[in-house]
Amino acid sequence: MVYAVVRAGGRQEKVEVGTIVVLDRIKADKNGNVELAPVLLVDGDKITHDAAALAKVTVTAEVVGDLRGPKIVIQKFKNKTGYKKRQGHRQELTRIKITSIK
Repeated sequence: MVYAVVRAGGRQEKVEVGTIVVLDRIKADKNGNVELAPVLLVDGDKITHDAAALAKVTVTAEVVGDLRGPKIVIQKFKNKTGYKKRQGHRQELTRIKITSIK
């Protein structure tokens, strides 16, 4: 079993070939592919975490589509002052599918 832990969108995700992951919005190249930086690689019994060895490893993914996350509502209120503030936010996300780990 081959899998990798990659750095993506300020977080780390465990991925295998065929895994679909939702990340913060990232730009793809003209072919719709993205390269992710590996932090750890597990290839059967062999575990690689050395930076020099991981520089040779490439994790590629194809962009499946862009989407937006759920709406969150931010409300602020101060008692007895008449201060009320309401704000909404939807995070920009990208859904990717891992195509290869080499």
